[in-house]
Amino acid sequence: MAYAAIAYSTVFLVNKNKGMALPMGQESCKLSVCGSGNVSSSCRGKYSMQAVKVDDRVAPEKEKIRPGRFGPYGGNYVPETLISCLSKLEAEFNLVLTDDQFQAELATALRDYVGRETPLYFAEQLTSYYRDENGEGPEIFLKREDLNHGGAHKMNNAIAQAMIAKRLGRQQVKAATGAGQHGVATAAACAKLSLDCTIFMGSSDIEKQSHNVLLMKLFGAQVVPVGGGFKDASSQAIREWVGDLENSYYLTGTVVGPHPCPSMVREFQSVIGKEIRKQAMERWGRKPDVLVACIGSGSNALGMFHEFIGDEDVRLIGVEAAGFGLDSGKHAATLVRGEVGVYHGSMSYLLQNSDGQILKPHSIGIGLEYPGVGPELSFLKDTGRAEFHTATDQEALNAYHRLCRLEGIIPAMEAAHAVVYLEKLCPSLPNGTKVVVNCSGRGDKDASLFFNHMPAAS
Repeated sequence: MAYAAIAYSTVFLVNKNKGMALPMGQESCKLSVCGSGNVSSSCRGKYSMQAVKVDDRVAPEKEKIRPGRFGPYGGNYVPETLISCLSKLEAEFNLVLTDDQFQAELATALRDYVGRETPLYFAEQLTSYYRDENGEGPEIFLKREDLNHGGAHKMNNAIAQAMIAKRLGRQQVKAATGAGQHGVATAAACAKLSLDCTIFMGSSDIEKQSHNVLLMKLFGAQVVPVGGGFKDASSQAIREWVGDLENSYYLTGTVVGPHPCPSMVREFQSVIGKEIRKQAMERWGRKPDVLVACIGSGSNALGMFHEFIGDEDVRLIGVEAAGFGLDSGKHAATLVRGEVGVYHGSMSYLLQNSDGQILKPHSIGIGLEYPGVGPELSFLKDTGRAEFHTATDQEALNAYHRLCRLEGIIPAMEAAHAVVYLEKLCPSLPNGTKVVVNCSGRGDKDASLFFNHMPAAS
């Protein structure tokens, strides 16, 4: 069925305090469907919910095109004080989408500053590694987002949003980062556009990703440590932004948060999928058969998938972090093991306990350590348009090493999770199947981490 007509159940949230939002911290609203079809949650007594029972009906046309909604997911669960600011941001976003001058300036920046388009690289040795005893198997290609300026796909979005911040006259740019790749991209974009930049980063992540911290500081950014990890840094960045809405701009690098943030990031990352379609047609005359990407909150995956959502003959595969194993309680497999709730301003799948409290995620790929995922990916899970699997820390370490040795390419530990799934995928595919894996970032930052865990590899 066409993507626009995929069935979903509608969920309605009613806030007892009329317009007040969920706290930007540990609490989420957890949804539990009763036999009657009703959904309820007290969220410490502050919120009530009602929902239509999950069914197979197709949503009315007006529901399908609600801005910021993907089925029941997404939305704007924020304080009233933020609604005006988000509305202005949405208006500016819609304006730049059709502004010829902005689009021309962005195209120039993507070409000359970011270094696009990035290659679609035939991984010949990796392809040979997965051939069967008859010499048959799929052909594996890597979308080389690691070759972007800044070393990751994050720059695609950072430069575009920094340009919007400048248009809006917001001199103070605030952002949160986990592995540091979004922090580096934001700091670089702000340096280029003469904007002041503050990056919030978890204290534990600063220790693990000291190289990226130094790069942010070289670009002139102030790096502020926050107790905890990426989710805590995100909460603090949002608080700081809320405290100075007239002068600051929150530059999100993920497809999560209140509308229009997920749609903006997806739009600016969709250049990945658009280039893959063009390059595939040039290389072998048709679309790729399978797309594979790692998933933390989802920006690189959705940037790759979005172009092909309407192409139902293209498989979309996301790989989440299983950490120490799905049964260990130390993982970041939100789509595979999460439940629906509201966090950081939107509804999506979350890692949460029975009381709706957010659970601490874990992954050796620090950029995957987020307890939520984008609303559009949540919708793709429910509709079955995309499939989601997991990779453990050890599997990611092995894949990181394998790509280094076979192709001389150092993937980010996050991207290595996508490479892991080739082990299960390739034996199931017909000979000549075209598989594209998103190498979403460069893994220099993870070399010491790798050798700390696998010293025998040195």
